[in-house]
Amino acid sequence: MADIEREAMEYDVVIVGAGPAGLSAAIRLKQLDPDCNVVVLEKGSEVGAHILSGAVLDPCGLDALIPDWKEKGAPLNTQVKEDNFYMLGEAGKLRIPNFPMPPLMNNHHNYIVSMGNVCRWMAEQAEEMGVEIFPGMSCSELAYGDNGEVKGVVAGVFGLEADGSIGENTEPGMELHGKYVFLSEGVRGSLSKEVIAKYNLSEGKEPQKFGLGMKEIWEIDPAKHKEGTVTHTMGWPLGSNAGGGSFVYHLENNQVYVGFVVHLNYKNPHLFPYMEFQRFKHHPMMKDLLEGGKRVAYGARAISEGGYQSMPKMVAPGVALLGCSVGMVNVPRIKGNHNAMLSGKAAAEAAMDAIKADRSGDELTAYEDEVRTGAIGKDLKKVRNVKPLWSKYGLTASLAVGGFDMWCNTLGFSLLGTLKHGKNDADATEEASKHKAIDYPKPDGKLSFDRLTNVAFSFTNHEESQPAHLHLKDASVPVDVNLAKYAGPSARYCPAGVYEFVEEAGKDTKFVINFQNCVHCKTCDIKDPSQNINWTTPQGGDGPNYPNM
Repeated sequence: MADIEREAMEYDVVIVGAGPAGLSAAIRLKQLDPDCNVVVLEKGSEVGAHILSGAVLDPCGLDALIPDWKEKGAPLNTQVKEDNFYMLGEAGKLRIPNFPMPPLMNNHHNYIVSMGNVCRWMAEQAEEMGVEIFPGMSCSELAYGDNGEVKGVVAGVFGLEADGSIGENTEPGMELHGKYVFLSEGVRGSLSKEVIAKYNLSEGKEPQKFGLGMKEIWEIDPAKHKEGTVTHTMGWPLGSNAGGGSFVYHLENNQVYVGFVVHLNYKNPHLFPYMEFQRFKHHPMMKDLLEGGKRVAYGARAISEGGYQSMPKMVAPGVALLGCSVGMVNVPRIKGNHNAMLSGKAAAEAAMDAIKADRSGDELTAYEDEVRTGAIGKDLKKVRNVKPLWSKYGLTASLAVGGFDMWCNTLGFSLLGTLKHGKNDADATEEASKHKAIDYPKPDGKLSFDRLTNVAFSFTNHEESQPAHLHLKDASVPVDVNLAKYAGPSARYCPAGVYEFVEEAGKDTKFVINFQNCVHCKTCDIKDPSQNINWTTPQGGDGPNYPNM
């Protein structure tokens, strides 16, 4: 659609994504200059519709951005009162004491929140300051200037034919131009991926690593509810098959967030992350908590886990990457929202200084310097070796050596230096012939559920007549390569049942993409062993509609 002529609108800063990073940037720009012309474009049907996070929020990001957030009614209602860590076996658990852990692991000054609701509140603050926020506006393309700089985005394309062609009902969208463009799309965003590749921003960095986070909201028996309790587990059911663990957070109104994270560098292509999550809920500890309750919501998203050594260069001419577009999650803390907010604030400050100096379309190097040397870099540098230790040597070594290294870093030194990650998560997948298939118990419909039943609780909707937003680079690869060599892992790694291999009598096996189910987690783009699937943004407003994630 590059040859289409579109109307253009001019702004000082164009922000893609109304998550914590993008909204923080918008708010900070308006704090610095109320006359700054700022627009935020959000692909979800409303702000918060595509936001999914644990989440225990470290309020340091909000403290820096909006110091009086309590007085302004920010939805941080449940302060952490109790912090538990368990190692699970199939039938039992072992409490890991808190006292040997470094101070950064303490959650007692943090809050259990719905990040979707936090972002809705932040959007209200931004709009009151004059920020224009347009939900339901997918940004499908970047616009480049004469010197190769990013000058804007194409947003609001609707009504394409199923084959991607222009039809009589097609709305071609608009170009929104800015002196600077901020990409705060979350993990593995399609525009961020293009920028990283075009400007070679990952050169000299370790490959980004990822996890798949799945989450359900449960309403439980009030007698079992302990508001403010935070529990993390490791061990069963994953064992040696994969890294990962669970989180169980008791928020208000007898609700509990039940989540499960599987690191995507697992070797065995027979592993079924979603079913590991469902099996986890049958552990005696979880069964006792959840029996008599009901699941009211479900969702999934990828998590950037590479940390300090995997962050790409964050700036290119005219554009800056914010938050999870860079990868700012502190893995042992399972926290990234505070860093996302701080990154938005830093990007806004760098852009405002540039705009006041009559600059535009150049690299905001001051932003990158602040991220790497300021609070974000210090936060991530302390924990940089936990993930590679876990990946290479397993859970026990990660707990022991990783914990020791975090203590050393807290005291200002490290005996390990900075460890490398090695392979990306796709390359970590081994051929099926090297591994045994895994027999998973059938969901019981009470504690555990099949994928399609659960996807209904993500309230996902896609206009079925639009082009599929999941693109195959080579249509023959899923069957000829991935099924033949890897036992068709896309049928398992997707937490929404998007991909299936269909066998019909007398016909060749067919690879089917049910894009209507997609919850935008991006796991397929990350884990496909042939790197044959490209996730792109669908029509604006489509996808999940998370209520309180």
